[in-house]
Amino acid sequence: MRKIFAAIVFLGVAAQLAGCGYTPQQRATSGAALGGATGAAIGATTGGGVGAALAGGVLGAATGAIIGANTAPPPPPVYYPPPPPRCARWGHDVYGNAYCIEYYGY
Repeated sequence: MRKIFAAIVFLGVAAQLAGCGYTPQQRATSGAALGGATGAAIGATTGGGVGAALAGGVLGAATGAIIGANTAPPPPPVYYPPPPPRCARWGHDVYGNAYCIEYYGY
């Protein structure tokens, strides 16, 4: 019963850490934390003792940091400015330069 409770708590914490970070450094840090905890949990459940848990934690943290740093979040959306209004009627100034007098839709 204790192992099941510990596994549920661990999965809850892992799910919260999985989405952390926007920069590669933040993603590497959260990946290292998640990988280290997962590796330590796997090493401890194999029954190898403290050494297996420590080795699993170190290997998991290294792997999580590498994978977290090399994954990138989706790029932010690009918003383009609206197109300029179209001119409905042109006029000319004293020097003969054309300029818009009236726009469509106004």
